[in-house]
This record gives sequence, structure tokens and C-alpha cells, in this order.
Amino acid sequence: MVTARAAATFEPDGRSASAARGFVRDALLGWGLPEVVDDAVVLVSELVTNAVVHAGTAAEVSCLREEDSVQIGVTDHHPERGLPAFAATPNAGAGAEVSEHFADAEGEGGRGLLMCSVLSSRWGVEYAAGQKTVWFRLPLQRALPGTRYALPQAPGEVLPSTDGPVLVGVVQLDAAGLVRSWNADAEGLFRRTAAEVLGTAWADLVVWPGSPAGSLTEVLGLARWEGSYGIRRADQRTIEVYGSQVRVLDATGSPAALCLLVQQRDRAVLRTPDRVTTAGVPAGGAIEPLELLPDPAPTDDLPGLLQQTVERARDLLDGDASYLLLTSEDESEFEVRASTGLPAGRARNVRIPLDAGPARYDSARLPAVHEDLAVRPGAVPLLAGTGLRSLITVPLKVEGRLIGSLAVAAGSPGKYDNEQALRLQFAADRIALTVENARLAERERRRRGALSFLVEASDLLAGTLEHEQTLALMAQMAVPTLASWCAVYTLAEHSRTPELAFVLHEDEDRIDPLRALLRRTSAPTSVAAAGTAFWSGPAEELTPVEPAGLIGDTVVLPLSARNRVIGLLVLGTRTGVSFRQEILELAEDLSRRAALAMDNSRLYSERSATSRALQRSLLPPELPKIPGVEVEVFYQAAGEGNEVGGDFYDLFPIREGTYGFAIGDVCGTGPQAASVTGLARNSLRLLAREGLAAPQVLTRLNRAILDEGSRGRFLTLLYGELTPREDGRTELSLVCAGHPLPLRLRADGQVTPAAESQPLLGVLEELELTAEQVVLEPGDVLLCVTDGVTERREGQRMLGEDGLAEVLTGCTGLTAGAVAARVQRAVERFAPEPPSDDMAIIALRVPLQRQG
Repeated sequence: MVTARAAATFEPDGRSASAARGFVRDALLGWGLPEVVDDAVVLVSELVTNAVVHAGTAAEVSCLREEDSVQIGVTDHHPERGLPAFAATPNAGAGAEVSEHFADAEGEGGRGLLMCSVLSSRWGVEYAAGQKTVWFRLPLQRALPGTRYALPQAPGEVLPSTDGPVLVGVVQLDAAGLVRSWNADAEGLFRRTAAEVLGTAWADLVVWPGSPAGSLTEVLGLARWEGSYGIRRADQRTIEVYGSQVRVLDATGSPAALCLLVQQRDRAVLRTPDRVTTAGVPAGGAIEPLELLPDPAPTDDLPGLLQQTVERARDLLDGDASYLLLTSEDESEFEVRASTGLPAGRARNVRIPLDAGPARYDSARLPAVHEDLAVRPGAVPLLAGTGLRSLITVPLKVEGRLIGSLAVAAGSPGKYDNEQALRLQFAADRIALTVENARLAERERRRRGALSFLVEASDLLAGTLEHEQTLALMAQMAVPTLASWCAVYTLAEHSRTPELAFVLHEDEDRIDPLRALLRRTSAPTSVAAAGTAFWSGPAEELTPVEPAGLIGDTVVLPLSARNRVIGLLVLGTRTGVSFRQEILELAEDLSRRAALAMDNSRLYSERSATSRALQRSLLPPELPKIPGVEVEVFYQAAGEGNEVGGDFYDLFPIREGTYGFAIGDVCGTGPQAASVTGLARNSLRLLAREGLAAPQVLTRLNRAILDEGSRGRFLTLLYGELTPREDGRTELSLVCAGHPLPLRLRADGQVTPAAESQPLLGVLEELELTAEQVVLEPGDVLLCVTDGVTERREGQRMLGEDGLAEVLTGCTGLTAGAVAARVQRAVERFAPEPPSDDMAIIALRVPLQRQG
């Protein structure tokens, strides 16, 4: 037989599941059935989500109270959807048409029905024209041994006694204080229809005498309030009513106020017996209020605020221990945030499921008295083995939303009763908003701190491409901000065994012992396969010789970049310290950034090594010693080893007594430029040693470059052949193919070009090149450079050939090595920025003959 009924409809939007949870919770608590609230809320949440998200229709939720059970149904308007497949399901009701042909039960759409089969005594699915209803039945449990919910009780003599019906008006107000809904009993009290008052300001309908809580506007902003005031009827008569008001969230998630009203003579229907007024003064003196917070409360220090709260709660209720839980950010779990009187480390970072699971919190939403925990071993795992027997737990709520729970425990059984639980509940109601504000402020500080940390980490990691430095930065950012110690493992491309690459501890004296411990511990290959995970390996390898407190919690985070695991980031705490969830989430963000930086540094190192090897292959391994001629070469490729330079030089013997030298610049950099560089260098040596004159050598090189087609690049080149003579002079044969002109410094300080410019190579099919003959006298210097020297810039200013000639003028009397060094310094000092182009310098000097 149905003894009570409630129903509501929820539109298909993202807030419907939350609103449905609140509706079912309020209905069941209003019927005095707190023991089935948790299971019902979980199941309704899943079924409404399926209806409004997956089916895309509105959801109708109905609650039926029967003598020994509660039946709840969720109806949507998408009946053609199939059911998930189940094996033998003993709880399925007659209406549950289960078929093996339907979708997998592990899928998103079947999870609600799977949960129904687990949590309910019976469940089923009923089809009608254009709709489908999923229902489940929850049996009403008997009172749990040793535990009872602390609910105010009204003695029989104060119950209303009237000749007519008791009218309970229900009025919903929006955030602006306007009437949004109005039931039939409210019409009877006010003698006004709903159509007359919808959208009317509540202040125009009531006579507010003021209260200890403040003005009407202030009272409407309170989480809960009850008291007496007057209402204006349609005939302008004023009658006195007693109202109970609670602040809630409506179906759209907006704040609203729900007001229940009865005539003053019927106040016992709504009035909380022996309640404490909002000013903190007991009504009738029956219940003495508890003051849990100091004045003023330290709202900028949440840990300190919570710790003071549990200590005062323990002392005021003469308890032996106390603890305070707060909900996690996703409101699925409780976290122990403060405790006193519990064993060291027992309550640190413990997490307790809120609405589901075998270890869920037993009395999350109502004040409860556990008279003797020994009657129910394991009922409160947090207190297992502590010897505590009596326990009070009360919820912390803000605007109807559960944010935490406060508990006080004692070693003797039966110490606490209903009155003490209500006192603690009243105190919890008074501190809930302060705690929530402090928690929101803490979350904001953490969020900003986390963002700042990640921004700084990204900047630091992006600032280096050196592999070893990147590994060191990863560890230095993690310690001590995230962990007490850190280790980085690297994983070669074709290896399955991570190699320990870097170790850091906040205590420098512990780095070596930690490294030794990790080296003898097998690398966490299997742990890392599942993503972020706890690792017990180091703790299992600990020996008595290791420093005390070296290993606590240890987690492994895979370093994944470009769809491949390239290493592992291992973070650890000292003994007795556990990781908080927000720290692990921050570590995951850091590991993603660090992995990409680590892979970039690895690729850069490999590329740099390849570039350096290729660059070395394009330059002569050593320079020959030329009798009677000083030779000095300077070479610098731009880009810190990133690219193979387009500039090159060479000096080689052609035949006995004659040497060839070249300095050139291929257009561009990288592999294509390198291919032309290699072609030019090897061709010059081969053609010159075949006995061809300088113009013929360059003509054939031009043809070879053109034969490369689109892969070819044009090339500027200064090629010469030098032959030292017995009289101390040196003969030169030069061809300057589009290259900066060589400069000759005479012993008297005069600087002149040593050749004239001719067409560059790799552009024209036919070239007419001629060799220019130069004789260097003793003391003369021939300076050959690439355009990285002459085109050195600072803004619009350029060094140029004139500037180079001026530098060279000041080199009179210097050796070839000193001339090259002075030119190189002049180029670097010309502008504050480092050179952006490759640079090659060849200095040839005929030394002065010694006097005799």
C-alpha cells in the first residue's frame, strides 16, 4: 500500500541530474527515511543522466513510499532504446525484459541498470506508448544496531489541535525575492490565487517585524531560518504565521528560497523543538549552543581554522578525539582535513567514498549518534583499533549542499545522546559558511599557485635544449614543491628497461643513499604501464643501513611524448607523509610538459650531434704547413650547432710547392646546402690535382652544380693557388666568383682589393672566368672572408667591405693568427646581438725575412 507520493519533471539539460538528486534526497528525508537516501540518490543520478543526456528527453521522477520499501521510477520518452545485456539477474522484476541481444553492460548507457541490479532489491523496465520507465525498489532497513539518527522530536502535547485542516503553504522565491511558485494551501492562507501573486515581491505580501537575524532581505540570504511574522490576505487582513525557510538551488542551479508557512496556532508542524535562535540564544534554554570558532575566525588559514574547530569540539563535548572531513572537489569523496586524538598518521590524507562503495561514509547527510562502535565492528574504519566507542557525526551544509562532516568520539560507550548531537549540529550549521569560504579561498590560492608553477615550469623547460640540463630542471621543479625527492628514468627508443638518469633529494646528504637504493631496485616497468601509480619497489628494498625516514609514498608518472613513453618521473615523500590528490594532479601536468621538453632536448642533442658530424666532414680535418707562409683559419656556424653551415673553407696541396685554397658560401643552410658544400669541396680538390688552371676548375664545378638541377644552390667562391718562392715572396693565382673580395694588407698599412669580382657559380650555363695574378711581398697579408663578416649588422648599419678594410688597416705588423682574431672580435663587437650568419676567415701572411 502506497503511503506517500512525490513526483517532479526535469528538462533535458546538464543541471537535471543534480536537481533530481536534490528532489529525491529532500523527499526521502522528509518522509524520515535517511537510511535509503544514499542508494536512491546514486541510482536516480545515473538514470536521469541516461534519460536527459543519452536519450535526450525530459525525465519524470516519481517516489512512492510503501509499508516496507520505497519505489522510485524514472520515465523518459525514448522507448525504442534497448537494454544492456545481463547474465542471470536475480533482482530483475517482472517488468525487466532482459535480452542477450542488447548492448554491452559495460557501456555508458547500461551503467544505471547495472547499478540497479546491484543496489536494489527489485528493478524493472516498463514500456508504454511513447515512453519507457526504469524503476527500482529499496527495502526500508531496520535501525542499525548501536546507531541512530539524531532528529528533533516533538512531544505530543505541543502538536496542533484544530477543527479544520492544517494548511501548509509552500512558496518558492527566486534570488530577487519574487514569488515563482505557490501551492493550493498558500492560496488558502493568503486568499490569493497563484496567478495573482506570481512575480510579486515577497516583501509586499508579508509584514516583517524584524528578527535577531536581521531584515527580510538578510533572512532570505540565510541557509536556514524559522520564526513568526505576518502575512497580508487579499482582504487586507493581517494574520500571524509561523514559517520555516531553507535556501536551495532551483532546477537551473540558481539560488532560491523555499518557504513553508502555517498559521501561528499550527506552528508545531514546522517548529524545531528546543531550537537555537539565529542569534545563538537557546529557545527556552533547553539546548546550550556550542561556539566552535574563535572570534575573529582565521578565514585565510583553512588548516588552522579546521584544527581549532576539532580541538574545540573535542573539548566542549568532553571527547577523546575529533576529526573533520571535507568533500573533494568532485564531491564524490570525503577527505580527512583535521583531527585530534587519533594515532599519528592515521587520518592523514584518508579518502572515504561519499555515496557509493562498501566503505562509504555511514552518516553523511544527517546527524547521527553511534552509541557503541563495538556493536558494529568496522562501521567507522577511520577509528578501527583506536579503542573509541562513542561517536557523534554531523554534516556541514551550505545552501543545502553537503560540504563536510564533523565528528567527536569518546572511549566509553553510550556517552553521547540526541541532545548533544543536536548541539553539535547547530554549531556545525553556524560554522559551515565560514569553512566553505575559507575552503574556496584556499582552492583559489592553490589554483593560482598551480598555474604560476606550471607557467614557470614551462618557461624554464623551454629555455634549454640541453638534455642533461632538462633532466636536472625537471627534478629541481618537483623538489621540494611536489615531493621530498625525485628520480628521472630515461627509456631508449628500442629498449624496455628504463635507465636511472638523475636523482635529487631535498636533503643533499640523502642524494647518494637514495641513488644507491634506486640502483639496486628494479626499474618500475610494469607499474608505469597503467599510468600514474604507486610504486612499492624502493620501500621493499630498504635496509637498516638506509637513513631513517628516507622512503614514504612513491609514485611513478610516465613521461610520454609523441605517442611514446620516453622515460619515467618518480616522486617520493619521506616516511609518514602521503601525497594529496591535488599534488598528484599537478605532478601529472608537470610530467606532460617535462616529457615534451625532454623529448625535444633529446631530438636536439641527436640533431646537433648529426650536424656537428656532417659539418666536420665538410671541413678539412687539418691544415697543411706551407713553407714561408703563415696560415690562420677561423670558422663559426650560426645557430649553436643547430644547422650545418653554408660557409666552408679548404686548404690542400695540389702538387709539390703549390697549394690550393678556397673559401665559399652556399646559399642557405641545412642538408641541401651541405650537399652543394660537399660537392664543391671534393670537386675543387679533384679538379685542381688533375692539373687544371683555376678558371677551368671553377668552370667545371659550375657545370656540376647545374647538373644537380633543383637540388643545386648558387655558390660564391674565392679560389686560389699559391706558390712560395725562394726570394721570400709568394705568387697567387685568384678567381673571385661572386664572393666578397680578398683584401691585401701591405707592410706599410695600405689596404687594397686583391682581385675583381666575377660571376658566381650555379646560375649561368656559360662562364668566362680569368685568373688574376698577385705577388705577396714579405710582411703582406691576404685576408679572405665570407659575407657573414662583411654583412654583420646593427639595425640599418652594416660593417661592409669599407669597415673590414678599416679593421685590417690596424693589423699592420700582426701575425696571421692575430689578424684573424682581431677581425673576429671586431665582428662580434659590432652589435650586441650574437652573429646570425655563418662566418669563415682565412688569413695568409708572408713573414718578414730575418736580417742577417
